[in-house]
This record gives sequence, C-alpha cells and structure tokens, in this order.
Amino acid sequence: MEYGFEDLSVVMGTYNEAEAIETVLTDIERVTDGEAEVVCVDSSEDRTPEIAREHGARVIEQEPQGYGVAVRTALLAADRPVVVTTDCDDTYPMEQLPAFLSLINEGYDVVSGDRLYHGAEAMPAFNRLGNRLFALLASLLLGRRVHDVTTGMRAYRREVVEKVEWTENTGLSAELLLRPTMREYEVRELPIPYRERAGETTLDPVAGGVAIGKSVITVCLEERLR
Repeated sequence: MEYGFEDLSVVMGTYNEAEAIETVLTDIERVTDGEAEVVCVDSSEDRTPEIAREHGARVIEQEPQGYGVAVRTALLAADRPVVVTTDCDDTYPMEQLPAFLSLINEGYDVVSGDRLYHGAEAMPAFNRLGNRLFALLASLLLGRRVHDVTTGMRAYRREVVEKVEWTENTGLSAELLLRPTMREYEVRELPIPYRERAGETTLDPVAGGVAIGKSVITVCLEERLR
C-alpha cells in the first residue's frame, strides 16, 4: 500500500512556542495541502495551544512532565498509518515531509532526519559537538554507524510506535532510533537541513546531555539483554 498525506500524522510536544508554532503549522499545511493530521501535546503558559487550534491541530493539554512524556503522548495519540515527529521551534524543514513519506513507501519502517550531514551550522557549537559524541557512542554500542541519534524529525510506521514500549524522557529522541534499530526494523537516515531556532530554548545543555548519554547506554544495554 502506498501512503499519501491523508495517511500522515505530524506530532510534537509544545511548550511556550508562540513565536514559532504558527510558522511550523503553516508550513505543514502548505506542504501537505492541509491533508495531514497534526497533534500537539501542550503544557504552555502562552498562546501556543490557541494558535495550534486556530490551524486545525488537535491539542492535548497536560501538566509539564518533560520532552519525552509529551512526545510519547503525541505519538500514541496519532491515529494515521505514518507518524512524523518534529519540534515546534521552526528548526526542522517541513519541505522534507514528501521525502520522508516516499522512503516509508519504499519499505522503511523508520526514516530519521540527519541534521549533522550538512554540518548543522545553525546549531550551537556545544550542542553540535555533543550530538556527534552521542552518535559515536551509539555507533559503538550498536555495532553499526548511526549519524544523528537526537534529531527530533523522524517518520515511523504506526505499528513500530505501538509495538515498542518507550521508557525515556529527555533521552526519548535517542531511544526512538535505538530500539527500532536494535530490533532489526528497516531504518534509514535522511540528510536534512537544520535552521536556527525561533525563541529561547528551555533545555539545559549540560543536564540534558548527561541524561541523553545515560539513555543511549541504558537503552542499548536493555535491548541486548532482551
């Protein structure tokens, strides 16, 4: 079966992104001709959920519990056969949605956006170095090369999302690549451009980096012991 935009859910966790969310949703509408479902799991104190609803998104409001909790809720709430995760800060190119969908139609179970392939110059240097180190660590533990384990833009067949039990919070982005890879799903990395974020980040890069590193190790060890 070949999937079209009417079979696509785009999901994201949102937290005080009123400065960028409208641009992201407008881009999704434009690229998919308004056919994709959009699910936002929100814990904002600004107009983010109101703007999302104005653009036809389904908004699930919950107390702030972290990145992974929000994205996992959004993933499981999506009801279409192909699910794409993204961030709401306008760093990821919605223009690449057709390429992600095309690779799913070719038979891949997971298509992961590789920001580092093109250098990710818009990313702070400390973050860029950390992401390369996470990819190196994951590659050593996996026994195969992966290039960007913390990207927020990926496409999944819905059955992959439903069959895996996701446990990580800050490190969910890494887990979403590592568990399917180690369970021998068909995974493909797709080089994508990466833009400077709109608005201020709420993530502490040091604390977040430590949590992600722990998640990479924990998930790989758990999968080896399955």
